[in-house]
Formats: sequence, structure tokens, C-alpha cells
Amino acid sequence: MPHHTPLIGTIVAGLVVAFVMGALAHRLRISPLVGYLLAGVLIGPFTPGFVADSGLANELAELGVILLMFGVGLHFSLRDLLAVKNIAVPGAIVQIAVATALGAALAISLGWSVVTGLVFGLSLSVASTVVLLRALQGHKLVDTQQGRIAVGWLIVEDVVMVLAIVLLPVLANIMSGGGVTTSTVVYTLGEAVLKVVGFIAVMLLAGKRLIPWVLHWAAHSGSRELFRLAVLSIALGVAFGAAFIFEVSFALGAFFAGMILGETTLSKRAAEETLPLRDAFAVLFFVSVGMLFNPAVVIDQPLPLLATVAIILVGKSVAAYFIVRAFRHPNRTALVVSASLAQIGEFSFILASLGTGLGLIPAEARDLILGGAIISIVANPFIFSIAAGSMVKAGQAAAAHAVALEEKRETDRREHLVLVGYGAVGQLVAAGTRNAGRAIVIIEDQEDIARKAEADGFVVIVGNASDPNVLEEAGIRHASKLVIAIPEGFEAGSIAEHGRALNNRAIVIARAHSDAEVQHLQKHGAHNVVLGEREIADRMLSLAASLRSA
Repeated sequence: MPHHTPLIGTIVAGLVVAFVMGALAHRLRISPLVGYLLAGVLIGPFTPGFVADSGLANELAELGVILLMFGVGLHFSLRDLLAVKNIAVPGAIVQIAVATALGAALAISLGWSVVTGLVFGLSLSVASTVVLLRALQGHKLVDTQQGRIAVGWLIVEDVVMVLAIVLLPVLANIMSGGGVTTSTVVYTLGEAVLKVVGFIAVMLLAGKRLIPWVLHWAAHSGSRELFRLAVLSIALGVAFGAAFIFEVSFALGAFFAGMILGETTLSKRAAEETLPLRDAFAVLFFVSVGMLFNPAVVIDQPLPLLATVAIILVGKSVAAYFIVRAFRHPNRTALVVSASLAQIGEFSFILASLGTGLGLIPAEARDLILGGAIISIVANPFIFSIAAGSMVKAGQAAAAHAVALEEKRETDRREHLVLVGYGAVGQLVAAGTRNAGRAIVIIEDQEDIARKAEADGFVVIVGNASDPNVLEEAGIRHASKLVIAIPEGFEAGSIAEHGRALNNRAIVIARAHSDAEVQHLQKHGAHNVVLGEREIADRMLSLAASLRSA
């Protein structure tokens, strides 16, 4: 067997070059996504040197989309989806119509046909799942009302694109003079709608019983590997079945699988098990996008490319903003949704490839779509940052109230305990501290867990404790103890170091899972480190000794 195969070469080259370029981007203080995209350009067919298999890269990237949408579904209940249907359904349809009209206008000005313009405009109307979720996750907005609307909006876009993909061959047949009647078009459209509805019905009726049962059985088997395999089998199996049987998108199938599983008590563990693979394959998605980009389009078609980017970044965003505002949602929600949609991605590539293969759009249109995708994906993190800044200005009244509340809280933050992490260990520490009558402030970076801590009656700061500003907000300068209850020992070392820098009088207590973590934590300022295995062994020895003496 040869050591070098297209599959191995594509995975290795994609991940290694992505790491190098992502690290460089991080060093330059720009989004690592830019580095991943440039990595794709470097190993793509339009630059010299090693060329990875773009077909394999696209298939690997599709796995990332499946796992990412499965993860979103885990945190997105059916109630959340139904709660935003009144804005997500009409909003997405109107926004698609506006973007398609703008794209068609540009196509006609370039001398292309109306049909070409419709396909071209439709390709510019749908946002990328991966990019949207990365933006929401980066700003901790997935579990907010704004994030739910954006994700619901994206689901509606996916459904519309599934219908479009089904109808494009019919449209190509009509354009080529084939004997296609109105009844054929209606039948094809009706069949596509029935398949989507059928898939949703099967998931809600059968999947809602079968999926949780399978996962609970795997969990009770006691095998971590079997549980992990069950999670991946559900995510990938449902996505593939949705596409193979019902002809809906992989992303939509995986989302519903995750959403049903998210109603169970094992949703958090399932999300943790899929996280490493989600991250790795999401990187390959961006690499695959970069591989499709021909840099020559910037020189050959600068003005059409600029107009295409303007439709994606400005036209879609402005349309989405006013649609959300028309539904009487606050300015903050409108900004988040409009910034989320200011990019295009995987469905755009599918439509562009299918349209080119059917002869509905020329190769030049495909190059503009790919160029617009690259530029919009690179620009999206910056757009989101601008939107976040505008959100702050728009919410000055709320901010003033928050400052007043913070000042009131701050008066109670004297000689208190700062607890980092409200997981299984953190909850026990928090309960014991409260029972002892000690003041406590909790830092938690996962919003759903933070809400649980607040519901339990604790003062909670939502953020990453490795950020000194978050520690400051928790009142670390006046705390008597810093208890780091997160399981990641090396990350805890960074938190301990920042905590000691801000208050060297505070006693730092942390947990570890290995001697290396113990040494790391002590080196970075932890006064006491609890090694779980050692504490368990000591307790078991103590019990064994007491039983012998008895």
C-alpha cells in the first residue's frame, strides 16, 4: 500500500498548512479564519507547489458542517425554533428575494440572461452555516435570542436552497427546450416540499424516541468509546439518511438530530464528545473554500467582483437589518442578524457548481461567487466586531443600568470567594460555600450553565476567567480566595497567574488530573492543588484501614 494517497495527503496538507497560517494570523492579531482560507489557496490548484484533492477536501468539509450543525442542534430546542418562526420564515424569504434581485440586476448589467441572473443572485443570498456559527460562538451569542433568530433564519435558508437545488435541473430542461409543463414543475416542487415535511415528521415521531434511547443505552454500557461512537453515528447517520432518503441537506438532517438529542440529559456530554472533530473538520471547510479560489479573478474582473462583494456585505445586511426592525425587534437583534448573514458559503458553492454543470451560469459567474465568498468570509469577523461596537452604543441606557447594578454588587465583593467554573465540581463548591455563609462570585463562560448558576441564586459573571478584565469584574482584587474548578489544568494555570497578578494576597486553589498539571499550576501561582486520583486513593485507603481496625 502506498504511503501517500489523495485522502491522506489532503488531510495532512490541509491541517498542517492551516495550523501554520492560522498561527501566523493569530500572531498578527487577526481572525484565524483568514489563515485557514489562505492555507486553502496555497494548496489549491491555482498556486504552485503541492496541490491537494479539492473534491476530497469538499467532502471532508461536509463532515465538518454535519458535526457543527449537530452541535448547534444540541443547544437549540424545538421550542427555540418555533419561538422564532414568525420572524425567521418571512424574514429569510424576503431577504433571499432581495439578494436574488440584486444579483440578477448585476448579472443583466454584465450581459447575462435573466435565468443566469436568478441563479447567480440565489447563490449570493444564502449564508454559510460554519461562518455564521463561528461568529455567534466567538461573541457568545448562540444561546441568546439574537443567536436563535439567526440560526432559525439560516435553517429556513437551507430549506429554500434544498428546493432550489431540486428545481434547477427542471429549469435547465426548460431552457434547453425540453418538454416540461407547468404540471411537471408543480409536481417537482410539491415532491420536494413533501420530502422535507416527511423528514421532519419522521424525526419528530420516530427519531424523538429512538435517538435518545440509543444514546442512553450507550451511556449505560459504561464504555466511553461506545458512547462517542453512538454520538457520531447518530449525527452522521441521520444526516446521510436525510440526504439519501429525503433528499434534504446534510446540515438540516444533522441539525434536527442534534435538536432532538438536546432535549435529553446527555446533550452536554454529547457536545463535548464531538467538539474535537467539529473543530478539525470545520478548519477543513475553510481550507476547501480557499482551494476553490482563483486569485486571477481579482485582476480579470475587479469591478464585477467588487459589486458582488457589495451585494453580499451591504445588500444582504441592510435588507436583513430592516426586515428585523420591521418585526419590531430591538436594534441589537437587527445588528446581530445582519452581521451574521453578511457572507456566503457552502450552499453558494453547490448552486454555483450545479448551475455551471447545467449550463445555467457561465464559469465567470462561478468565479465571482467564489471570490465573493472568500472576501466575505474574511471580512465577516470584522463586520461582526463593528456590529458589536454599535450594539454597545445602541444599548447605552442598558449599560448605564448594568454599571449601577455592578457598583451595587461591588460593595458586597470584599473578602469573598471567586469560583471559576460551575460544572459538577463547581456546583458542589458553590453549595458548600453558601452553606458556610461565605460570599461568592462565580465566573462561567458557557451561557446555559451561567443561567443555571443564576437560577440557583448566585452572582455570575459570564466570560472566560483567563481574561483579566473578567477577573476584575468578579472583584478579584478584594477576594480572599480564588477557586478554579474547571478540569483543564493548563488553562487553570493561566487563570491562576492572572489572579495572583491582580491580587497576590488571594489564596489560589485548583484541581488537576496529572502530576504535570500539578507542577504547572504550582509554577503559575496556585497555593493548593487537588489531584483527583490522589484524593480518591487516600480516601479509599482511609476507609480500608478503618474497616480492618473494625
